Amino acid sequence: MGRLAGKVAIITGAAQGMGEAHARLFVREGAKVVLTDVNEAGGTALATELGDAALFLRHDVASAQDWTHVVAAAESRFGPVTVLVNNAGIIGAVKGLLDFEEAEFLQVCAVNQLSVFLGMKAVVPGMIEAGGGSIVNISSIAGMLGTKESSNAAYCASKFAVRGMSKLIAAQFGHAGIRVNSVHPGYILTPMMIAATDENGGGAAAAIPLGRLAQPSEVSNVVLFLASDEASFVSGAEHVVDGAMIAG
Repeated sequence: MGRLAGKVAIITGAAQGMGEAHARLFVREGAKVVLTDVNEAGGTALATELGDAALFLRHDVASAQDWTHVVAAAESRFGPVTVLVNNAGIIGAVKGLLDFEEAEFLQVCAVNQLSVFLGMKAVVPGMIEAGGGSIVNISSIAGMLGTKESSNAAYCASKFAVRGMSKLIAAQFGHAGIRVNSVHPGYILTPMMIAATDENGGGAAAAIPLGRLAQPSEVSNVVLFLASDEASFVSGAEHVVDGAMIAG
């Protein structure tokens, strides 16, 4: 317990799925957490349940103005932001290149890719003043290789971009004590994954050497490590959480 004591974190897409699991674990480990999402009902309920250590804010992650508001609110309520988890993301329609529309492509990239850029830009100045911090960007195994069965051009492109940006910003701001890593989940038992595969993920599990989908908490444990001081020399790296799917 207390692995994140004294840390202030922003977690996007925190109303359900992996983001919810991250938020629960972070609060349990002593962090003050700002939960953001467009799902106001889910986010408000979760923050109420988590108590005084949590604050929910409605947040369009593709809006620079919203990011300015979220960071200011976090600093006002809890103090300097020292952890950012860019978790918000969407898959979009699973269909081929010739059927995918430009508007669909831009929407997926706005939520998955632009948001990560805006989030890092918003928190880095404060992290420099605070003497460092940890940024954890949630990518996907689709950011490691093409996953044609459960992806599309926009999702794959955006998740590769998250991986690349993470490495670049880690190199640019390491001197300021800021660590940046990307996490690449495979098939995780979340509402988004279930909607993209089947009712319980059984078909997807057949492609995983461990024979099952992961629970969101299994990704959260990796995110917790990267956010904590235990990962003090871990930066600019990819961390795959996929049950050996892309290895096998």
